[in-house]
Amino acid sequence: MERKWVKIKVNGKERQLYLKPNDLLLNVLRDELGLMGAKYGCGIGECGACTVLVNGRPMLSCLILAVTMDGQEITTVEGLGDYDQLHPLQQSFLDHGAIQCGFCTPGMLVTAKGLLDENPNPSEEEIRDYLRGNLCRCTGYTAIVKAVKEASKAV
Repeated sequence: MERKWVKIKVNGKERQLYLKPNDLLLNVLRDELGLMGAKYGCGIGECGACTVLVNGRPMLSCLILAVTMDGQEITTVEGLGDYDQLHPLQQSFLDHGAIQCGFCTPGMLVTAKGLLDENPNPSEEEIRDYLRGNLCRCTGYTAIVKAVKEASKAV
C-alpha cells in the first residue's frame, strides 16, 4: 500500500504524518499521536465515543480516512483544556457529576463544544438533539445536559 504525506493541525499543533490510504483518523490519533481521548466504541458511527472536531464540527473519527484530513484542523478532547485550566465544559461536567464510567465523556465534551460554538445559548431540547448521536452506557444524560447548559453561561 502506497503511503501519503498528510499535514494536519491537531489541537493547535501542525503535524506531518506518513499514512496508509486506509488508516482511520481514530487509529492515527490514538496510535500515531498518542491522543487516547477519542475511544473506539462501535466502529460503525453509532455511539459517538470517537467524536472529534474537524474544523470545529463534530465528526466520527472511526469513519474518516485520515488521508482525507490533509490541511484540516482537528480538535480532540485533549485540546479543550489542560490540567491547570480546564475548559468550562470540562469543569461543568465535573461539577454536575456528568462523568460516570467516562467512556462517552470525550465524545460528549467535543460534541458539546461544537454545539456551544454554533449556538452559545442552547435550550435543553437543543442540547439533547445535538448530543443524540452520543450514547452513554451509564444513562447520565440528565447530568450531561445540565452540565452543558451550565457551561453555556461560562463560554
